[in-house]
Amino acid sequence: MEYNTGRSLLSMKEYGRHIQKMVNYLLTIEDKTKRQEQASVLIELMGFLNPHLKNVEDFRHKLWDHLYYMSDFKLDVDSPYPIPTKETYKIKPDPLPYPKRYPKKRHLGKNIERVVEKALSETNEEKRQGFAHSIAYYMKLSYSNWHREMVSDQAIQVELDSISGGQLSVDNVPFVRKDREEFKANNARKNFGNRNNNNGRSNNNGNGRNNNGNRGNNGNNNNGNRNNNNRNAGFKKRY
Repeated sequence: MEYNTGRSLLSMKEYGRHIQKMVNYLLTIEDKTKRQEQASVLIELMGFLNPHLKNVEDFRHKLWDHLYYMSDFKLDVDSPYPIPTKETYKIKPDPLPYPKRYPKKRHLGKNIERVVEKALSETNEEKRQGFAHSIAYYMKLSYSNWHREMVSDQAIQVELDSISGGQLSVDNVPFVRKDREEFKANNARKNFGNRNNNNGRSNNNGNGRNNNGNRGNNGNNNNGNRNNNNRNAGFKKRY
């Protein structure tokens, strides 16, 4: 009997020991044509046992790399992809150069500064004014989305002056209809909810009053029945 303590370690546990034994068997095949044929069959089996790899881009490339890795890069077969080596398999890629930008107005994002720079470099006054109106509309829309309330045109102009250094100005900030409609709708929902709560409280108060009246009537009836029973009992004792 073969125990796990006496077996070799699995290089890739997700494929299991049977796949590892098949890879070890490929290393013992001397005929290269037969070895190539068996390697292709083993690749199909590895893909069948791991269907989640089909969602990965170039999953067959990954399977061939795993086959070489499980053979400790000693398998001599032809691959449709570049054959990896032991020295370069685990080399980490170079870190990506992330852009480092620190916008002045973080709540508006870093792209707003690029649009402002584009507007300032525009020589046509009509296009420049169009840029300014678009920027003001975006600022007003962002403010209303985050705060759920209306913002004055003067506040937008002050913030636009801060970003552009006072070089961009708008006569009339575009109106955001969506925000006002949502603001009215939210107020209507709140008022409707308050009315329902008030109606529920009034109904509960009325029911409570009726219940108190019924309790009082029941109490009076019970007291009257008790008095009648006591009188009848005294009458029987006398006669």
